[in-house]
Amino acid sequence: MNNSRRVALKTTGAFATLVSLGIITQSQAQAAVDHASFQVKTLEDALKAVGGTPANSDQVSLNSPDIAENGAVVPVGASSKLPNTTEIYLLVEKNPMPLCAAFMIPAGTVPDVQTRLKMGQSSNIMAVVKADGKLYSAVKETKVTLGGCGG
Repeated sequence: MNNSRRVALKTTGAFATLVSLGIITQSQAQAAVDHASFQVKTLEDALKAVGGTPANSDQVSLNSPDIAENGAVVPVGASSKLPNTTEIYLLVEKNPMPLCAAFMIPAGTVPDVQTRLKMGQSSNIMAVVKADGKLYSAVKETKVTLGGCGG
């Protein structure tokens, strides 16, 4: 475990403690995330919800399999080499709700995230990174052989 991961774990633990002690409420904690953004139905609306149209950047990396055998559990990772990265979003173009994940990156933390997404069909996956108030992206196509979003 490297130092930046330890810092992130300590920060998350401290935040959870504040909620459990009643110093801040769960609704205050959830206020940081715009849940309506996850309900939009098109990629264009999802991009608007995260801040606009991003520019392609070779400083943003997106890792996903070329072929996912099961769309219910597609491993996806994203990282950024851009300084002052504060947010990473993962979007799946052809999903019923394209915005799949949002990560807030604390200062001093390595901007590298890993998760598993559901994909209903073969589609482009987009990683959108917010750094210095600007949006950057990387896109990769992943083919799905067995759908995970009701397919």
